[in-house]
Amino acid sequence: MPAGRFAPSPSGDLHLGNLRTALLAWLFARSTERRFVMRVEDLDRVKPGSEQRQLDDLAAIGLEWDGPITRQSERREIYDARIRTLTAAGMTYECFCTRREIQQAASAPHAPDGAYPGTCRNLSTTERAKKDRPPAIRLRSQKTHFTIVDQLHGLFRGQVDDFVVRRSDGVPAYNLAVVVDDGAQGVDQIVRGDDLLTSAPRQGYLAQLLGLTPATYIHVPLALNVEGKRLAKRDGAVTLRERPDAWSLITASLGMPNAKNAEELLEQWKPTLVPREPWVFDPSTA
Repeated sequence: MPAGRFAPSPSGDLHLGNLRTALLAWLFARSTERRFVMRVEDLDRVKPGSEQRQLDDLAAIGLEWDGPITRQSERREIYDARIRTLTAAGMTYECFCTRREIQQAASAPHAPDGAYPGTCRNLSTTERAKKDRPPAIRLRSQKTHFTIVDQLHGLFRGQVDDFVVRRSDGVPAYNLAVVVDDGAQGVDQIVRGDDLLTSAPRQGYLAQLLGLTPATYIHVPLALNVEGKRLAKRDGAVTLRERPDAWSLITASLGMPNAKNAEELLEQWKPTLVPREPWVFDPSTA
């Protein structure tokens, strides 16, 4: 059975914008008779206790998920196996560039918009042997662009470069891990913030290379602060524990202020109700 998902990183408490996106992901999944799965993306920085607090907050707004929680930290061997498969097929290469070198190369007049320029793509064995730092592993992309399907944005054709699949510290990269996980969990519907729209073509392309069917995306407008920047915990009282009125604020932002709980919200829900503009939230006046 196909699934939708929510995949938070346990680096702190979820704010109202995160909870709103999670609720939208749940609504889309349940309204289309999909499973709803939960994944903890804990390959990077983890704040102790954060995972449980996030899960408690999601449950507090009425979200239920199907099956056990998947944790990326428990799946390192699976990611490494996928990288070995790509490497055996000649589809990866070692990259020794520092972040500064990449930024400088990306700002050169001949460089495509923000794309990795392929500095290490054709290094010889001798040239690689002279490097004195651990390499990242990059995908040897055969495309410069890839088109994904988004229910709000239509067909979106975005840039694909030789993106990293394993970082120089040995940690599987985000783009690799999420594609492998979505395939393993049967996720064919991905609801997330529209700040991630431009990364979707890379993920769709990689899914295709791994023999997976690229998912359908729904990139929803973000919650912003009064300055028009993405809402963050530093903006004030923006978490569930700080806002007794969190549920009414979120449902009002979705145009359904009278829904008393998630099940009631689901009964009223239609995909056409997704706001097309960001939710500007001011904690000082809400």
